[in-house]
Amino acid sequence: MDFNNKKATRQSFGEALLEIGRKNEDIVVLDADLSGATKTNIFAKQIPERFFDMGIAEQDMLATAAGFATCGKIPFASTFAVFATGRAYDQIRNSICYPNLNVKICATHCGITVGEDGATHQMLEDINLMRGLPNMRVISPCDDTQSKWAIEEASKINGPVYIRFGRSATPIIYDKDYKFELGKAIQFGEGLDATVFATGIMVAEALKAKEELEKSGINIRVIDIHTIKPIDKEIIIKCAKETKKLISIEEHSIIGGLGTAISEVLVENYPAKLVRIGIKDCFGKSGKAQELLEYFGLTSKEIIEEVKK
Repeated sequence: MDFNNKKATRQSFGEALLEIGRKNEDIVVLDADLSGATKTNIFAKQIPERFFDMGIAEQDMLATAAGFATCGKIPFASTFAVFATGRAYDQIRNSICYPNLNVKICATHCGITVGEDGATHQMLEDINLMRGLPNMRVISPCDDTQSKWAIEEASKINGPVYIRFGRSATPIIYDKDYKFELGKAIQFGEGLDATVFATGIMVAEALKAKEELEKSGINIRVIDIHTIKPIDKEIIIKCAKETKKLISIEEHSIIGGLGTAISEVLVENYPAKLVRIGIKDCFGKSGKAQELLEYFGLTSKEIIEEVKK
């Protein structure tokens, strides 16, 4: 696999938004004064009559998106994850999820790879916040292809959807014609030594670890869990039964994120130990994206060390 062929998922989001917007006139896009960074400006330049810059007013943006949904429109609202899920949580809960309205929240700049913006902008709790809400689906795509599928899929779902995008360019893993399915994880390899469950940009790190471990005669499988909610219970139970060790890795707090969601499945269906790799109950720091990944132990190196223990 060519890990050097990269593209930022927020760029993929912007491109996909324009594509579906051209097909469906009911789609409207809202942004909170960050369209250049979130890449909704791609849509805005081509279809300005259906683009609304709400200014630095995220709560107003989400409430307005709810209003659009009551009128039969399909609103895609975007801003940085820390503002989308943190500042506007009350509006998401009471104005979108409670009435089960057809709003798509597309948050960019998730996790610590926001980089130099530091702890205040590095959202490490968004999966936790969103998956706890009734009626909400949560998607965490890993690359360009999967991100474009997520936007297309979200436009077909009737109800709230949260999609998580990153800032940095990440490896393109899937071919353009790959067929994804909401709630169905994807398995790489049949190794029995360990299973590594990964989501978002950590999928590439898990695949790097898989390739490196094979050189030592250690065979693992990597599970790309692109849909956090509804989660693929079947594949989690299957891997727990078949492999010697279970590991999860996420660019998110280990509290309430992917590792927690997997643990819930295991404890109810097939109790097994899970090693969770992620941000360990702390805030982020300011630094370059790659430096932060290394500092917090979110690289293939940590996966390899954990598998070999």
